[in-house]
Order: sequence, then C-alpha cells, then structure tokens
Amino acid sequence: MPAPESAAFLAKKPSVPPTFDGVDYDDTKALKAAQDAILREQWIKSMMVRLVREELGKCYYREGVNHLEKCTDLREKYLDLLKHSKIKGYLFAQHTQQPQK
Repeated sequence: MPAPESAAFLAKKPSVPPTFDGVDYDDTKALKAAQDAILREQWIKSMMVRLVREELGKCYYREGVNHLEKCTDLREKYLDLLKHSKIKGYLFAQHTQQPQK
C-alpha cells in the first residue's frame, strides 16, 4: 500500500503536463513550466534506467554463471527502458509544436 502524500509534497508536486499542447508562448511562466515539466520527465526516465541497471549489475554478481537464466527479466526491462531514456531537452518539441503565425 503506497504511503499517503503529505500536504507539503502536494504543494510542490507539478501540475503541468509534460507537453507544449495548449501553452501560450507569450506567457513566459506557462512556457517555462512546460519546459521544466518536459525536462523533469526525461530525467525521471533516465533515473529509472539507472536504477534498473544497478539492480541488473547486482543480479549478475549474485547469480554468477547463471546470470543469463536468472536475470532475463531485468535485462529485458533495461533494454526496453534504454530505448526511450535519452535526455533530449525541450527545444525540438517546442519548435515543432509552436503554432505558426
């Protein structure tokens, strides 16, 4: 059962979706919030890959010569997460989704 979220955590929790859809580019605060949300999501994916890689290393060390059989699920998860974990920034998404004037 997950722990309940405190009021302090909920106050700092971001409420902006990680996309530029519906963002007014003239509103600096909204634009910066969207940029931060996109970078935050990319860093979260990167950190997830790091955690899985550390667990995979522990599994390889623990299982020894049987690591090919015992660590298959972690290896597959790591390779799947690795495809989408690059930190690309927000400029490409911002320029491709910007409305033409």
